[in-house]
Amino acid sequence: MAADRYVPVGDFKLLEDEKAAIIEVLEKGRISEWKKVREFERSFADYIGTKYCLAVSSGTSALLLGLLALKYDERFPKVRNGAKIITSPVTYIATSNAIMLSNMEPVYTDIDRQTFKLLPAQIERLLSEGNPDEFAGILPVHLMGYPNDMDEINEIADKYNLVIFEDSAQAHGTLYKGRKSGSLGLLASFSFFIAHNIQAGEMGCVTTNDSRLFILMMQLKANGRLCKCYICKRPQGKCPVLDKYDSEEDFDPRFTHEYIGYNFKTTEFPAALGICQLRKADWILNKRLENVWYLNEKLKKYSDLFYLPLYIEDTSYLAYHIIIKEGAHLSRLWIRNKLREKGVESRPLYGCIPTQQPAYKQFKDKYQGKLPTADYVGTNGFYIGCHQYLEKEDLDYICRAFDEILGNIIVAGSR
Repeated sequence: MAADRYVPVGDFKLLEDEKAAIIEVLEKGRISEWKKVREFERSFADYIGTKYCLAVSSGTSALLLGLLALKYDERFPKVRNGAKIITSPVTYIATSNAIMLSNMEPVYTDIDRQTFKLLPAQIERLLSEGNPDEFAGILPVHLMGYPNDMDEINEIADKYNLVIFEDSAQAHGTLYKGRKSGSLGLLASFSFFIAHNIQAGEMGCVTTNDSRLFILMMQLKANGRLCKCYICKRPQGKCPVLDKYDSEEDFDPRFTHEYIGYNFKTTEFPAALGICQLRKADWILNKRLENVWYLNEKLKKYSDLFYLPLYIEDTSYLAYHIIIKEGAHLSRLWIRNKLREKGVESRPLYGCIPTQQPAYKQFKDKYQGKLPTADYVGTNGFYIGCHQYLEKEDLDYICRAFDEILGNIIVAGSR
């Protein structure tokens, strides 16, 4: 089969509603944070089932902002410089980077082979056998859309007085026991990067039910400014902050800073796209579910070679992930190159951060041999697309590509 078709891992189509939303922003004449950002925040909070949502410039910004807010909030004294945060060793590196850049230490436990979840028993053992006072929180990652075992993780957190900060960047709409990911801990981060299920280009957000954290993060994302109003009341001649100060004092709360923070504000454009995407979120998730089911049916004949995705109806799949089985004697690089030759795009499954990512080489000796599943998945896992724009012809093309690649292997192996 010649590469007469290209099947990407992800795609984005700027449809008429998205185009109209962008034009509306242009015609309003204001592209910095304004009405579209506020509308997106309210809509996404309603979608997730939390009281608050705060839009930021990216998913990485969301992680950094949440961690900084926890450090400033006196209710969480364990979240401090040098504290340890338990998180996943196999995920996009932004999660660990945010912990490191917050002057804390990521601590890794092993994962489930097919759902990439943290293993609660290993978290419990890590805390019970060590010094729990060194630990400040757990940052579980709902990788590829699979939710972690949040009831058990929350029980552990309560026992050891730890904060739960979900990384839901890849799990928009995933349900865990009837509740959406992003509503299962104290706070959660999301990413709306172009490759994710709800796409806005570059934007992220933090969700929470905690009003104090929400106000604090609102300040911190704007360089720690004194303003505490969700919607500025100055145009109406009101300012709650000004009312608390001497009326003769000449200052502006927008340029008076209570904290050292970041500039993590976003713009109206990605928010406008995000609003459009939210309106079709159910269609996006259902289409991805259908595509995963279809690929599983067609590729299950290769179950001796691969771990295929577990089909779970409450899962919002980021991609179609495949892990080469032990004893299959297949090279990930080889099969990815073969897929590329046939026009099927793929990506490696991140790698085990402390043992396989060069930026974390200082952790390699500490974790060598202690994360066997993460090491295996990081070396033998990859993924292809299951996104909503794939048609049946694309899915059949993917399956034929696997047949041609693996048919030769099976024939050769039978000789």
